Amino acid sequence: MKRLFIIAAMLTVGLPACDVLDLEPKDQISQFDYFKNATDLELFSNPFYNNLLDKGPFDEQSDVIVHAILSDVLTGGNRRTVPNSGGGWSWTNLRRMNTLLEYADMCEDKEAVTKYTAVTRFFRAFFYFDKVRRFGDVPWYDIQLGSADELLYKPRDSRELILTKMLEDIDYAINSGGLTEEISPFRVNKWAALALKSRFCLFEGTYRKYHNLNLEGNDANYYLDLAAKAAKEIIEKGPYELYSTGNPDKDYLTLFAQRGSATSTNEYILAIKFDYALGIRHNASAYALLPSQGRPSLTRKFVNTYLMANGERFTDQPGWQEKSFNEETQNRDPRLAQSMRTPGYKRIGQNDILAPDFSVTVTGYQPIKFVQNPKDNSSNNDRTDSSDCDIPVFRLAEVYLNYAEALAELGTLTQNDLTISVNKLRSRVGMPALDMNDANSKPDPYLDSENEATGYPGVTGANKGVILEIRRERTIELLQEGFRLNDLFRWKAGHCIDQAFTGMYIAGPGSYDLSGDGTPDLILYAQGDSKPENTGRAQVYELGKDVILTDDNKGYFDFHKNVERNGFNEERDYLYPIPINERSLNKNLTQNPGWKDGLGF
Repeated sequence: MKRLFIIAAMLTVGLPACDVLDLEPKDQISQFDYFKNATDLELFSNPFYNNLLDKGPFDEQSDVIVHAILSDVLTGGNRRTVPNSGGGWSWTNLRRMNTLLEYADMCEDKEAVTKYTAVTRFFRAFFYFDKVRRFGDVPWYDIQLGSADELLYKPRDSRELILTKMLEDIDYAINSGGLTEEISPFRVNKWAALALKSRFCLFEGTYRKYHNLNLEGNDANYYLDLAAKAAKEIIEKGPYELYSTGNPDKDYLTLFAQRGSATSTNEYILAIKFDYALGIRHNASAYALLPSQGRPSLTRKFVNTYLMANGERFTDQPGWQEKSFNEETQNRDPRLAQSMRTPGYKRIGQNDILAPDFSVTVTGYQPIKFVQNPKDNSSNNDRTDSSDCDIPVFRLAEVYLNYAEALAELGTLTQNDLTISVNKLRSRVGMPALDMNDANSKPDPYLDSENEATGYPGVTGANKGVILEIRRERTIELLQEGFRLNDLFRWKAGHCIDQAFTGMYIAGPGSYDLSGDGTPDLILYAQGDSKPENTGRAQVYELGKDVILTDDNKGYFDFHKNVERNGFNEERDYLYPIPINERSLNKNLTQNPGWKDGLGF
């Protein structure tokens, strides 16, 4: 390990690479002493996992989950500014990748060279996918550079060139034979490479379609076809299966909350391993349970999209707008009760029935995904960084959804395609199958672009209905896994961020049993009235002061009612700005449209 630290320091200092590597100091390890065997290559590539994979996707704010303090993206307008530095414009990991690729052939073990070249090219495609999502055109670098290299000051390369290079990298990872086809949830394998290809090709295909992005080179359908083919190879040849014990009321929740989920199931293709005893932990339980963690809350718009258990649409039910919490949560898609606290909720391994805790939720819709049994860690509490369930990076459910969406957008989707993808997800939770003809014959008005309050803009054509249904399924199934904002951006659906962030319906002052055990959990009283006494365990709040509703003493929870939201800027906000310092150093970098950084070039 000491050798790794030395060589890493040498290869990342701010001197030109040739200056460093020509010195060969006698008291340090040079590149001629390193990269000699498989262990060297493995140790040098290990940081890619830690540095690039998202360990906390569950805390992303979007139109389906918000915090007490809205993110700048959700607030919009002038709250979003060009940063001086940071903002995702970092290239340190890329330099490490290019270093490994440059020196890997020095290794005497040629099988190891092929393996770790494949791993590194997987991560380089992963790295550039993040850059394209955020910034669009970016400089392409595939060689190691020093601080004096003129290439550091090159202009941005085209999006098409970047995608072409990403495809070259990922196809090498898939086809070189360097990656195992065996299940290896914590290490990149061939199936993870196919999953990444499916993910970024779906993103690119739909981005080009909905943004009407006509670039010289390949069109939207080219990428959609690649996305579908990569996903289908996993579906037909991969060793993975959905986690299911035959219990549709628990399996979805259990999948994400159990310890060692990546090794106890065959659904995770690539995951981040956590272990409480080893001190490798994350924050998911505390995030949903402690008032200091932002008070994350699902939105009413999102909750309304869960179907009834019989497959009918909730928003087709008579009086759905003013149903009480207990009424609206009855007989719904079982994933609703496995994604947020509903009447009768008990934590895994616990006996107490718990109502939504309004000290940690601002809408009443309190998320529970990734919340573990407190006895699953030695401290037996929910303090920050006490969770150790594995976090998925790629799982089979996403592959199913990528496959169905790509084909639906291409116009080639069949009912059998739904049978081998989306309907397996529905079957796991006991939901009726999605029927393509039914969906297309009567698209859901709640999700339709004509409904500006809740719908998606821009979805048209013969497959409109089934595309909307696949989006419904994707949003529900992949909740809190870090997909939603990117999905909205690729669908050119930033308008959804401007839709209301409201919560459960309240008929007026009074007592509310939200746990379903017959005892009041929430007592609301009107301004000017005396605060109720002898309220037992109930949470007590004053309307208009502690709790804001959409219509004074009744309506939907509207915590952000008085927050100034400046709106999503369609001409600016689909791409992030390039930091000021980076443009000051490299005047060949143009700024993304609509972003004002004060620089005169």
